[in-house]
Amino acid sequence: MKVTSSEFVISAVGPKQYPEDGLHEIALVGRSNVGKSSLLNKMMNRKGLARISSRPGKTQTLNYFRVNQMLYFVDFPGYGYAKVAKTIKEQWGKMIEGYLKNREQLRFVIQLVDIRHAPSKDDVAMYDWCKQIGIPTVIVATKGDKIARGRWLQHTKIIRQTLNMRGGDTIIVFSSETGQGKDELWGEIMRRLRESNESAQEAGAVASVPAATSSESE
Repeated sequence: MKVTSSEFVISAVGPKQYPEDGLHEIALVGRSNVGKSSLLNKMMNRKGLARISSRPGKTQTLNYFRVNQMLYFVDFPGYGYAKVAKTIKEQWGKMIEGYLKNREQLRFVIQLVDIRHAPSKDDVAMYDWCKQIGIPTVIVATKGDKIARGRWLQHTKIIRQTLNMRGGDTIIVFSSETGQGKDELWGEIMRRLRESNESAQEAGAVASVPAATSSESE
């Protein structure tokens, strides 16, 4: 997809601050230092739009980025960083749980994992959480440039097995340095949004069919 506009909109801490324009939302989750900010910048063609922090765990809000006036990337706080205070982690958990369970505009989750390592317990817990709630998930294996292309299949197989990936969930190898996986990820995003729109249209058509009158049903 050609990105013609991208902008940071708001850092939200609760539903009252979430945008109300009804655009599709795609949540980005992953461990601290897995490369969420770098991926966002590459996907939006904007260097530095999503700030890359030198201090893991710094993001404590849901950060909304609007693309082409058609969708939002919602950047979640990174998980798995031990130095983040327990009280802050608890606040994150409540905020994230509320969003994942209740946000009608959420279409699916992009979960980032480092291709060089097997998913952590936190990665597995996050994936399982999304499956329990019933949220479709795209797994993005970041830092693909850090290992030889010939080893990608081996590493993605480990990721699939460790996460126990379900159903139609997809895995994409990505590199913010080379742009590997960018077009593929955009393609997956647009495919899923089209399917979401078609499902909504079908549901609307069914709902609009008038009930039969007593004379018609006799």
